[in-house]
Amino acid sequence: MDKIKPTSVTADRTKRELVITWSDGKECRYPFAGLRAVCPCAECQGGHANMGQPADKAVLYGTEDAELTMENVEAVGSYALGILWSDGHWQGIYSWPYLCGACRGE
Repeated sequence: MDKIKPTSVTADRTKRELVITWSDGKECRYPFAGLRAVCPCAECQGGHANMGQPADKAVLYGTEDAELTMENVEAVGSYALGILWSDGHWQGIYSWPYLCGACRGE
């Protein structure tokens, strides 16, 4: 999974989801509210000892929040995305392996 890289990243603000097409041809759709709920930063994970775990797919695909929006998304080097959420949170670094592993059906 570490060798799989995105070929396309789109924030679909109408459907409120991040759409990533991966180098293996798979397309994954991540709901904004779910991505925010599984933020991988130390604060959201409950400390450094809890970091590095895979995303909880039940939380990722089961969380709803009609008010939350993605204000900005940008590349972090060549290995991740940084997202600014409408609640002001921005610390999470969503690595390619983290996102690829969180794809529904994986």
